[in-house]
Amino acid sequence: KVIEPEELKARTGLSAPHTVHCMPGNNVVMSMLGDADGNDGAGFAVLDAETFEVKGRWEADGAPRWNYDFWYNPRNGYLVSSEWASPSTFQDGFDLEHVAAGRYGRSIHIWDLEGRRVVQDIDLGEEGMIPLEIRWLHRPDADEGFVGAALSSTMWLVRRGPDGRFGATKVIESPTRDLEGFPVPVPGLITDLVVSMDDRYLYFSHWLHGDLRQYDISDPANPVLKSSVQLGGLFEPATHPNGTRLTGGPQMLQLSMDGRRLYVTNSLYSSWDNQFYPDLRGWMLKLDAGDDGLRVDPDFFVDFHPARAHEVHLPGGDPTTEIFS
Repeated sequence: KVIEPEELKARTGLSAPHTVHCMPGNNVVMSMLGDADGNDGAGFAVLDAETFEVKGRWEADGAPRWNYDFWYNPRNGYLVSSEWASPSTFQDGFDLEHVAAGRYGRSIHIWDLEGRRVVQDIDLGEEGMIPLEIRWLHRPDADEGFVGAALSSTMWLVRRGPDGRFGATKVIESPTRDLEGFPVPVPGLITDLVVSMDDRYLYFSHWLHGDLRQYDISDPANPVLKSSVQLGGLFEPATHPNGTRLTGGPQMLQLSMDGRRLYVTNSLYSSWDNQFYPDLRGWMLKLDAGDDGLRVDPDFFVDFHPARAHEVHLPGGDPTTEIFS
């Protein structure tokens, strides 16, 4: 079944679908990043899980200005959402003046799942600019997870306190690097993260710096860097073990359910790709992961040229889509 843009806009008043989750009530819910014209005014669209009919909006009485990723905990009755910007801001590329003008997000939002209303907003401030991906711990009763702030290159632990309200604590900060020709120091740009199913390891990518990192999160409040590999980026050149130059940088990640195979692609968004990596050639790599750290598999390399490789999902489920509450 194909849902045309006109139908989605007509039934929801929204555009630019992003994250998709199956939700209570036989629904498929998608985060939508802009209004029908691609401007401020985000929300969530609901599809019938059997017919994929567009049923309308999920939220009961309005949504934050911006939207991006979301995660939910049905056992404890809440949903957490993040924010990027409106499509009209990011679709033609990154403009530093838009940051100064306040056109990019820096907050996460806690929703009452049954009431479908925001009950708490958490402003991460200047150190939490552009909070993108949300990865909750997989333990069914877990009231904590990680949010990566892309532009600030910081990782935040979000957890619920004894009073029932959530707080966010910065647990990892990646320093910027100077690069000739850039008007400002270059952030690492944390664009994706994934938590292993046993809640032991956190992996995240620095799309501009080019490194992919593994942290031990046995104590979520105190992550410990265990391993890292260089897979492109704006600074040092990198090559695959087969000799192929790695253009672009590590971006979207996916981990096998057993935590042993980590897949990575290099395309963020075409206009941003073209701006930062004019010679980007789409690829996907596999790394051996786990207790022994990270190692690039020398026998696995997928060249997607001329296509761009982005999101990865695995048959039978994976840690970014399975919610076990």
